[in-house]
Formats: sequence, structure tokens, C-alpha cells
Amino acid sequence: MRKSPKEILNNIFGFDSFLGLQDEVIDHVIAGDDALVLMPTGGGKSLCYQIPALYRDGVGLVISPLIALMRDQVESLNQLGVRASVLNSTLSRLEAKEVEQKLLKGSLDLVYVSPERLLAEAFLNHLSKCKLSLIAIDEAHCVSRWGHDFRPEYLKLNVLKNLFPNTPRLALTATADGPTRRDIIERLELKDGRLFVSSFDRPNIKYAIVSKDESKSKLLKFIEENHIGDSGIVYCISRSKVEATAEWLIKEGFNALPYHAGMDKNHRAANQDKFLKEENIIMVATIAFGMGIDKPDVRFVCHLDLPKNIESYYQETGRAGRDGLKSNAWLAYGLEDLSKIINFIVSSNASEDQKRIERQKLDALLGLCETTRCRRQVLLEYFGESLKDPCGNCDTCLEPAKSFDATVATQKALSCVYKTGERFGAVYIIDVLLGSDSARIIQFGHDKISTYGIGKEYSKNQWRSIFRQLVARNLLVVDMEGHGGYRLGENCKGVLRGEEKILLREDQFSKKADRSRDKKIKKPKVTLDNDADEALFQDLRAHRRALADEQKVPPFTIFHDSTLLEMAQKRPASTVEFGGLSGVGEAKLKRYAASFLKVISGEQPPCESS
Repeated sequence: MRKSPKEILNNIFGFDSFLGLQDEVIDHVIAGDDALVLMPTGGGKSLCYQIPALYRDGVGLVISPLIALMRDQVESLNQLGVRASVLNSTLSRLEAKEVEQKLLKGSLDLVYVSPERLLAEAFLNHLSKCKLSLIAIDEAHCVSRWGHDFRPEYLKLNVLKNLFPNTPRLALTATADGPTRRDIIERLELKDGRLFVSSFDRPNIKYAIVSKDESKSKLLKFIEENHIGDSGIVYCISRSKVEATAEWLIKEGFNALPYHAGMDKNHRAANQDKFLKEENIIMVATIAFGMGIDKPDVRFVCHLDLPKNIESYYQETGRAGRDGLKSNAWLAYGLEDLSKIINFIVSSNASEDQKRIERQKLDALLGLCETTRCRRQVLLEYFGESLKDPCGNCDTCLEPAKSFDATVATQKALSCVYKTGERFGAVYIIDVLLGSDSARIIQFGHDKISTYGIGKEYSKNQWRSIFRQLVARNLLVVDMEGHGGYRLGENCKGVLRGEEKILLREDQFSKKADRSRDKKIKKPKVTLDNDADEALFQDLRAHRRALADEQKVPPFTIFHDSTLLEMAQKRPASTVEFGGLSGVGEAKLKRYAASFLKVISGEQPPCESS
């Protein structure tokens, strides 16, 4: 007798109930219908196609551009007793042939395929001889030029509708605004399908955004106070900054690794593998890293440079806390980031329409950075979702920003931009306001204008904060056609005439963190309130690590931290009790219950493999 979706969820995956819209999506796909599914990272998208693939006859075809994600998901499914495999460039010709034979024989439940492999004529012919239960197109935003990670090969995936007209197709993504959603539906020909939009809220993630002055010192303080011994990601805008930041963190006593597209392929792969399989690595990377990384216990994601838009920010910060446990998203940004991103937009080969959209998205990100409101409310509003009350888990909620009357300061800033010809950036304008005697200012004669030296009541960092906020309010506009200089915004006349009062956020410019190497905590941050439970949790992690090393798989494919925490708190004493833990299905119960129960009872040393 065929198991129900709920029985598959419980017996194979070890969960008692579906999350959010999962059950609706699963029933819809099982019925043979198409869909576009938007769910946040960590929201359970994978189950939306894995369970229907196990329920329906045939093999589930999953298309993904992400080799790392394919590997991790297949290893996790194999741990559950699910017959899954991959077809991508990492396989030898013989290995690929073996997978294709299994497809023909119907001896696979799921197969993960890269779009390049899928679209090869020989493979499409081979696939036409197989019975498919469904087609899942993961990272579906890659099909849209308005999305944050456009992949040209995704444009050809509409061929699947004609080749497999009776097979349900499911497109999934964690991030897509209105234009991107419409693009996905049109390009993948999903007009007859249903749109499922889950909440974008990740309540376990705490959001914090700080000014970029002394950013390295602030980052160090953040990690030391919150995440000693944790896995995390630090994003940088350039390859050189990745290398320098990784070296600096190593000198500060952290286990850091670099990752960027300019590295040797084998070195890059080795670093990624180490990050996946070890539990206290800080990966310092460009955005070349992370998409499709299925590591659930990343406890923090930091940005030392501004992402290019809110979609990118949401996608990248969403790599923290996929297991639902408390995690942090931390960002430092400054005016120099703004100029770099605008330069990227201007110098790209994109159409003028696309450049206009990208600039609008950048403006929205600036608004998130400079808001005095709850950051989560602003973030969710961007994706068309409202949060009635402030979240209580972001920096603006926990430490509400003070505001000050900046009307006069704004008038000085706008006047100085105007009197210097609306062609200079923040650094130069601030120097004029502070009365700098630089040769450049004297050369242009700006030491003679009325705004020279009239801003000495504020420091350079305070002026930088003021300028960031004026740009976010569109009182100043960065010239996209020139060299990143400022021009006056259309709405500045009322301010200059004294008809409008301007309140700005009063940034706190802390001095460099007072640190003492002797005071640095070397042990992992305590996870549980009870010391005995915390000790057991660490023993369980050590045992999991030993098993993972033995099997050459990432530890999280055996059990997530959330399952180990439940073990430490509930201390199951029998196989039946162990089977009641979240994330323990039938296959893992048979495979791991005995050895973990011994660790819980104290009969077996934590590092001894079963």
C-alpha cells in the first residue's frame, strides 16, 4: 500500500508535521499540476519536490546550477535511505553512464542534473525513454534578467513543457520580487500553474547594520562576543579583500579560509569541502561562494561590503540558521560601497531598462540600511509582505536609533554640493565643509566659496553618516553618468528654502574596540542554559563528527544541530524514544540509535565510531 505524504514525512524524514505551505504545494504537485514556489532559505523548499517524487511513480528530475547543493542533498537523501544520485561535471564518463542506466531501469527516486547536462541533445533523448514523476527547477530566479543571479542556460528550460507535457513542473526560489516572478512564469511557461508565496520572515535571524568606520574592529568584536567556535561566512566585494581579511582573521586566532573565483579550482574546492565538513570554520568569500551551500549550522553571515540589492542581501544572509536556531546577519556599509556598485551598474553591458531597475533596487537597499524603523518590517515590505509589529530581533528594535534635527546640516551639505558644481563625491565635499587646505580644493578655488569650513561642528564620520542618509532620502543623487559625484535631488528645494524640517538618525561612532588577547574566549559559545545538557550536546557533536569522518560526509547529513540539541535536552533512553526525535526517520533510527543512545547514557566515549 502506498504511503501518504504525511507518512513519508514522518517515516523517511522524521518530522511530525509540515511547515507553512508545504502540504498545499505537495498535494498540488501530486495531483499533477505546475507551480511556482517562493519560500525562504531554510523554509523547506526541498520537501516540496522530494515527497511528491517519492509518492508518484517514476523518478523525480531536479535541475540545479549548484554542484555543491546537489552533492549535499544527495548525501542527505542517501542517509535517509532514498535512492538519489547526481549527473553533473564532477562525474566520470563511466559514473555518468551508470546513473543513466539506473534512470532507464527506474531504480532511482531522484536525480539531480545541471542545466548544461540536461540540455544536451543526447541526454534529452535518453530522458524521453524514462518515466518522470515530476520536474523541479531549483533556483528558478536564475531564469530572469531582473533577478540577482541570471543564468543564460535557464532560458532554454521552457523546452521541458513540450517534451514532457504531462509531467508536473515545479519552479522554486527563495528570492523574487514582482518583476522576477512574472519573468519566471513567462519564461518557464508556468502561466497555468499556481503561485505559492510563503512568508519571507526568518525570525531566528537577528539583523544588524553598522557604519563602515573601523569595520574590521567592529567585526572582530561581533565575532568574539557572539560566535567563538561557530561556523560563519564573511562576504567581501573583491578577491584581494577576501585574501587580506582571511589572513587577518587567522592572525587574530580564528580558523578562516578564503574563497573566490580567482583561486585555483582544487584549492577552492578543498576549502569549500572543509567548511562543509568541519564545525568552526569562518569562510571569507566573494559572492562566488554560498549559493546552494546546504550547511544548516552556519551561525552568522557578515558583509564587510554592501551587497548589490535586497534580493542578494536576503539570499546571502539566509545562509545563516537554516536549521532554525538563533543566528546573526551583520553588515557594515559606507559611501564608498555606493560608488562602487553604481560604477558596476553604469559600466555593465545591461540595457538601460535593466540599469534603471538595478538602480531602483540599490535605492531600496539604501533605505533598509538607513531606516530607523524595524529592519525586518522594511525587508519584508520589499517582498510584498507586512509584519504588524516590530520584530524585537534587529538592532533598530533592540537599540532604537536616536534622531536629531539635521535641517541646518542638510542645508549646508546641499549648498556645498551646489556651489562646487554638482560633480564631486562625499570625500571632497566633506573636506570643503571641514575647511581642509588640500591642494585640490585650492586648485579649484573652493576655499573661497561661502560653504568652505562651515561644517566643523561635525566630525568626518558624522558627515559621512549625514551624506549616506541624504542619498537614501534622494535629497542627493549619485551621478550615474559621471564619476559618482553628487547632484541635488528633485525634492531638495523645500529644504533649502527652510520649508521642511529634516530629522536624521544619530549614529554612534564608537572608538576602536578595546581588546585584550588574554581575554579572548577560546571555547565555543554556550548553546544551552544547563551545563550538563551543554556538555552532552558537545559530546554528541563529537560523536557525530567521528561518524561523518568515517563516512566522508558533512556532519549535518547525519543529524542537524537542532536534533542533537533535542537529544541533549530530552535524553531519550530507548529506541522508541529516540525515534520520536525531530529529524529521526526509519533509516536513521536503524543506523544511529544504538551508538547515540550509548553516548547519551555515558556508556560510549563520544568520539568512538559505531
